[in-house]
Amino acid sequence: MLVRKFFAGQRGLNDRPAGAGPIAKNGGLKMADNEMAPAIPAEEPTDAEGCFSLGMIYSSGAGVTVDLVQAHKWFNIAAMRGHPDGARLRKEIAEQMADAEIGCAQRAARDWLKAHPQAPAPATEIRVAA
Repeated sequence: MLVRKFFAGQRGLNDRPAGAGPIAKNGGLKMADNEMAPAIPAEEPTDAEGCFSLGMIYSSGAGVTVDLVQAHKWFNIAAMRGHPDGARLRKEIAEQMADAEIGCAQRAARDWLKAHPQAPAPATEIRVAA
């Protein structure tokens, strides 16, 4: 799975070595007692890279329960904001989802994009030769 390859180097809960200690549940967040989980940012990102990172966290279950609807939403937003891998990973996630889940993720992404409009790029002046 390409999503896992992108997250290489990050240890997930399923990759824990035997005898690594118990897993504690902390408000839905799962982590081993001596492991640091990747932090979900306090504020939602608005840039393509930050949105892509959230998609990676939700798709791989890095510190949170795997949530393909949220992963699809964030990969979709990252793609719309210009991330080069957002659309490809959104498609990969969609292959594992039901149509109703994809629709839910698309609605959530649309709602988020309406609430967080991106400033238009400044127009460049075009000079025409006389």
